[in-house]
Amino acid sequence: MSDVKREQLIEALKTIINPISGKNIVDSGMVQGLVIKNGDIGYALNIDPKDVDEMEKLRESADQLLHQIYGVKKVTSVLTAERNETNEPPKKVFGEKREFQGKPQQKPFGGHGTPPPQEGPQGIPGVKHIIAVASGKGGVGKSTTSINLALAFSKLGLKAGIFDLDIYGPSVPRLMGLSDARPESLDNGQITPLKNHDLVSMSIGYLMEKDAATIWRGPMVMGAIQQMVRDVKWDLFNPVDVLILDLPPGTGDAQLTMVQNIKLDGAVIVSTPQDLALIDARKAITMFEKTNTRCFGIIENMSYFICPHCGERSDIFSHGGAHQTANEKGMEFLGAIPLDMEIRESADAGNPIVISNPESEHTKRYVEIADKILEKI
Repeated sequence: MSDVKREQLIEALKTIINPISGKNIVDSGMVQGLVIKNGDIGYALNIDPKDVDEMEKLRESADQLLHQIYGVKKVTSVLTAERNETNEPPKKVFGEKREFQGKPQQKPFGGHGTPPPQEGPQGIPGVKHIIAVASGKGGVGKSTTSINLALAFSKLGLKAGIFDLDIYGPSVPRLMGLSDARPESLDNGQITPLKNHDLVSMSIGYLMEKDAATIWRGPMVMGAIQQMVRDVKWDLFNPVDVLILDLPPGTGDAQLTMVQNIKLDGAVIVSTPQDLALIDARKAITMFEKTNTRCFGIIENMSYFICPHCGERSDIFSHGGAHQTANEKGMEFLGAIPLDMEIRESADAGNPIVISNPESEHTKRYVEIADKILEKI
């Protein structure tokens, strides 16, 4: 365990003065998202994009100072900003992520600056096919579905991975059974994906303190997503055949950043059967339609419940709504997954049902759905 205290870091950072405002970077509100995990420090500096050159020097000074504190092993920082109201493009260093390992680096973490303007979405190096799993609404079991789909692809003989894009509520570390794990830095500045169940993964949850709230503004969220896309060496173990993107609920900054920057093979919508969930699922479908992203189909999760004692079926959240929506939208209904305690318990334990009970009827359903999607790519 690290002996580094938050108060130590704050007091140290208060000695760093912004030469433009004349105020220290803590009291002026520049330091945001400060986290400590086993001696690794992470934070963001909120800046005005026009001052990026000066702020980059300031960031380097802050990194060097923090690294001098006993117990600090590594410092990772990022420059971020509010949206640019002047519509002027940010300079090339804006938004770069950095890592300090004892002396100032001459290039950013990952060896990349802010990516140059690109004509449309791009693929991810080391990844052959990319599939987004979205819901539009939280609480429908999207992440549990995502991890079991990824494992189902693996069961079909593919090298699979999962990329957790839910910055505010990352679930993949728990689902992977890797809540306390942390990626490592490679010599080229990239970071390693984490592997379990023969599945590679990345999540902001691996980089944050456990149970810490991610209180980030939109630009910080978008910057974090872009940096993880660039900096993770997905093919460290093997080239990835299929990468599942576990999207956050809604149709906001994170989803749009992903669609605009990552070349998707297609998207899968997860919804429960009731009308309230389907309203938001339709919004997610509309977002993908407007961004010219193919929707492979809809999965109805928590479709029904079978009592383990008497065998009676109950449609707790109604039934068939996702199937009906798929018909209305002219897309395939990929399948129904029941509300079942074993699915929930195995996911909470970090040993999802496709791994923990590979011969179960639930596993067969996930594999059947994965097989349908595979035919489309």
